[in-house]
This record gives sequence, C-alpha cells and structure tokens, in this order.
Amino acid sequence: MEPRMSIGAGIVLFVLGAILAFALNVQVDWVNLDLVGYILMGAGVVIVLIGIVLLSRRRRSDVVQRTTVDPVSNERVTRQSSSTPDDAAGL
Repeated sequence: MEPRMSIGAGIVLFVLGAILAFALNVQVDWVNLDLVGYILMGAGVVIVLIGIVLLSRRRRSDVVQRTTVDPVSNERVTRQSSSTPDDAAGL
C-alpha cells in the first residue's frame, strides 16, 4: 500500500467515524453507533500516522554529477554518483 493511499484511507475512516459518532441520531438495539464511530476515528488516526511514517521512510536517491579536468590529458571528465539515505547509515 502506498503512503498516500493509506493517508487517504485513514482520512476517510476518520470522517465516517465522526459522522457515525456525532452527526447521526439513530438508536439501534444491536449495535452502539457512537462506539463504532469512535473506533473508526481511532483506526483512521492510526492509519494516517502509519502513512506519514511510511512516507518519511520512503527511499529517495540523489544523483550528483561532477565535471573535472583530467590533468594528464587535459580533457573533461564527468562522474555521476547516486546515494540513498541508507548509504549514509551504513546499511
């Protein structure tokens, strides 16, 4: 699941829970809609937080391109290197 997808799903769950808990005035004998709403809101918050954590841990790579002059042949030399956050941690 992509982080954006989980953030959106968490927001939807939170909104549905808020509607059940605060906007509906219906009494049902077999289920407490207020409790279901609070559970959905809690699940929505947890899913949004997990999505934010996954979004911040997503692998990103930086490409650095350096151009230097070779002292022997007097030609331009271009070197590219890429790194990820895991490279800095030594993983």
